[in-house]
Amino acid sequence: MPFAATATIVMVLALTACSGKDDKTKSATQVAAKVNGGEISVHQINDVLARAGNVPADQARQASGKVLEGLIGQELLLQEAMEKKLDRTAPVVQAIEAAKREILARAYVDSVTAQAGKPDAAEVHGYYASNPLLFSARRIYNINELGVAIAADKMPALQERVDRAKSLNDVAAWLKEQNIPFNAGSGAKGAEQLPLNLLPIVAEMRDGQIRLVTMPGGAAVLQLIASRDQPVDEQTARPAIEQFLANKKKSELAETEMKRLRAAAKIEYLGEFAASPGAPATSAQPATQPDAAPVASKDASAAHMEKGVRGLK
Repeated sequence: MPFAATATIVMVLALTACSGKDDKTKSATQVAAKVNGGEISVHQINDVLARAGNVPADQARQASGKVLEGLIGQELLLQEAMEKKLDRTAPVVQAIEAAKREILARAYVDSVTAQAGKPDAAEVHGYYASNPLLFSARRIYNINELGVAIAADKMPALQERVDRAKSLNDVAAWLKEQNIPFNAGSGAKGAEQLPLNLLPIVAEMRDGQIRLVTMPGGAAVLQLIASRDQPVDEQTARPAIEQFLANKKKSELAETEMKRLRAAAKIEYLGEFAASPGAPATSAQPATQPDAAPVASKDASAAHMEKGVRGLK
């Protein structure tokens, strides 16, 4: 078995799937299965189901059975790993320590962001009223797109070609001639599925129009094939707006705490990092890849938590 898989098994199970061998008083109703004497508890199954989220009530029993079988398989692998003393090998010890660091960092972020309160009615109404493109003037956009990895000095030539193009195929043909790499995509997207900074640009486009949009690491060439009105009233949008604003507050709290911790800490860059500490790397993203926006984003909290954890690591 490759080390990565073995390390993951030992790491995850050592941290989150304890077999309960030390709890001899556990009642039979708390134990779902025994594997070579090792116990798998109902609590473990419920924990996995809770993390999975949104399991329909009529599928709960079937889902519990699948989770139990998975835990049995994990327990078997864990027992073999422990028998071979894999938990004592340097790579596995390092992997477990890394997981422990991330779990603790995530727990701290959770404790910080728990202070975020629920937005009130005035905040929800204010957001709805100030974002008509997302709600009262919401539209569905059918977009074809070329994501282009292009150097800044070639951008004017691309702009000129876009201005003369009658279709996206014209631009694609030119990119091929210039040996400029690109990816093509298309689809129908609601306003909330577009990045918030791109939405006003797309909303102003006429059906059939082609636009060049500069992006980190390159550019995107968009053609609006068609669009149609599909507004959302405030009552319908309220739950999504509440979730969005709450998640935004959580993100802000996590970022503020990260800044506070960095300001209070003594951080020394050593070795090859001493001369010029680097900024986090960025990569080009498709122009129409959505950022956090209400309506389509039913629960963006995981993304905000992940961002906070990455910062705290």
